[in-house]
Amino acid sequence: MDIYNSNPRLRGSLKANEEMSKHTSWKVGGAADRFYIPHDADDLTVFLSTLAEDEPVTWIGLGSNVLVRDAGIRGTVISLNGMKEMLKLLSDTTALTGSGVACAKVARFSARSGLTGGEFLAGIPGSIGGALAMNAGAFGVEIWEIVEQVETITRKGEHVKRTAADFNVGYRHVDLPGDEWFISAIIRFEKDHKGQAQNRIKELLATRAATQPTGQFSCGSVFKNPDDDFAARLIQECGLKGFAVGNAHVSEKHANFIINNGKANAEDIETLILHIQKTVADNFSIELIPEVKILGEATRH
Repeated sequence: MDIYNSNPRLRGSLKANEEMSKHTSWKVGGAADRFYIPHDADDLTVFLSTLAEDEPVTWIGLGSNVLVRDAGIRGTVISLNGMKEMLKLLSDTTALTGSGVACAKVARFSARSGLTGGEFLAGIPGSIGGALAMNAGAFGVEIWEIVEQVETITRKGEHVKRTAADFNVGYRHVDLPGDEWFISAIIRFEKDHKGQAQNRIKELLATRAATQPTGQFSCGSVFKNPDDDFAARLIQECGLKGFAVGNAHVSEKHANFIINNGKANAEDIETLILHIQKTVADNFSIELIPEVKILGEATRH
């Protein structure tokens, strides 16, 4: 439901009781109390200034690495999916991208611009902001390996520029102050002297299609890989390929993917996640840590 906006300075879209299943790749999740898609970074600054200091704020990008519980999210959800037009070259080897831009779009843009080093981004299903927040990677490369500088926005709407060296980055982890979110990044590439970047993207996407369940409702990889092992191998060794809870099941193609057949709810998926963790722990004494962020409430209070 659209909310009448009495602030003429706001140019984005504000909705009440917005079903999060519309905004997540798993296609599950209850309603957010309020849901805002800012028009641009300046609009986001204005919107943040309208919020009460105690208003809970949740940030999402393309919703590809989140599980929103069935009772939804209290407070305000801000989606940077509307800020997806900021993508331009700054120099012969650097590009500025907004956080709402899809990683795959950045991969194609860099290749068309005669640059290499960003092909792996084609294998990351989310947006740049989400990828920065979790140090997402694909095909053996992680995004912070090519980040030069980022701009964040604070809970109060203040803009902060930081270099990559300002962050403690690890495997699927980035230390970011709790009241900040990424709104843009400067990414460093190399000149594609051999002109092979676009072909490389095609090869990587073909590999992804052959090994992962593309075209189905999933969040990508559910669990982080343990040290010196693979979550998919452990899950498969436990005989869990195809195992289902309700209308959610472990992919037959890649065991680190959970598929919604179109009728699952968040409880099905979360219960399956917990079952996988317990089964792997019982069989291998290894704790699988989810990559996916679980948001919201299981039941409405």
